[in-house]
Amino acid sequence: MKELTLISHHSGSLKPLIEGAIAEALRSTEAGIQRTEQRLREFEDKYQLSTAEFLHRYENDEFQETLELDEWIGELRMLQCLQEKAERLRGIEFIN
Repeated sequence: MKELTLISHHSGSLKPLIEGAIAEALRSTEAGIQRTEQRLREFEDKYQLSTAEFLHRYENDEFQETLELDEWIGELRMLQCLQEKAERLRGIEFIN
């Protein structure tokens, strides 16, 4: 567990400001997850493959490299990064 201490030179409370910023970051990240999942579904529909099956076959060199397949891989990596970010944001806890 990491702990962070913030010091402000202003008299107002930082907590609502920071909580709002984190909540907005989480909303934005969750919207990105939804958009990325939609793009993955579009690839799955087009190629009639789940992303997991595509990745397995891609890693076994069963596909010829194309820009579109690279985009599919890129979307999957983006989803993983966004999910990790959302998890970190959800794990932030305010004490006091």
